[in-house]
Amino acid sequence: MTRTIEWQYGSGEVTLGLDEAGQGASVVLLPALSSISTRQEMRPLLDRLSSHFHVTTVDWPGFGDLARPSANWTPDMLSAFLDWLLTEIVSPPHTIIAAGHAATYALHQAANHRGTIERLVLIAPTWRGPLPTMMGGERPWFARIRAAIDQPLIGPPLYRLNVSRFVISKMASGHVYSDPEWFTGERLAAKLAVTQAEGARYGSVRFVTGALDRVDNRSAFHDLVRRSDIPILVIYGAETPPKSRAEIESLIGFPNVKVKRLPKGKLAVHEELPDIVAGEIVATLSG
Repeated sequence: MTRTIEWQYGSGEVTLGLDEAGQGASVVLLPALSSISTRQEMRPLLDRLSSHFHVTTVDWPGFGDLARPSANWTPDMLSAFLDWLLTEIVSPPHTIIAAGHAATYALHQAANHRGTIERLVLIAPTWRGPLPTMMGGERPWFARIRAAIDQPLIGPPLYRLNVSRFVISKMASGHVYSDPEWFTGERLAAKLAVTQAEGARYGSVRFVTGALDRVDNRSAFHDLVRRSDIPILVIYGAETPPKSRAEIESLIGFPNVKVKRLPKGKLAVHEELPDIVAGEIVATLSG
């Protein structure tokens, strides 16, 4: 079933798409935060897991395929949304399956709101946005990029330059998908359409420049893992980009964490190899 939900933030409201299917224990699928991410990236997992569980997936505020308001999205806003979702929209406790940047928000929820999450599955988890990863940390000019993209006149054309077909294809083949032939045709067209949704630039530029990083260093990322104190399965592909892979593999050795490396796959291994990823999830949750 597909429906929309309305979330109030401050004096504003945002409409978000939500899909759900199946019966049984609650499993919530959280898509990654990126310029091309929506809940549709989790659809292959929803289809495979809904025969075992009640599965819900939803778009993040500032992302998705619907129109998005002009808002200065922040980590605290997204965390407030996640807590609302897990307590008011879907009844706890939950197993959370979170991809990419959503993983850190799920860890933050587990660490600070005990009882809402009983298990975590983190798929290629990340905690730092693309520009801070490339530059080795925060830079003062990141804020100037956000301010420029927010501008009503120069913002839209600047944003379009950074989400062109060429840029998206290059980014996806380099970091997101293993098989360049997989991300062509209808799949590429659908992702490009996401970038053109009204208000898409506000969330996109904040993710890219690190303004939506829930933590700002590896130590804080590890602290969330420790304080979560629940079973955590980490799944990632062998072809994950080196900097992201280093952060993922730094979780090896935590007593509550099991790390599973798949023989192939990059940051969107759940989209490209859903049968393998779903199999690992079902085996872990059933066990």
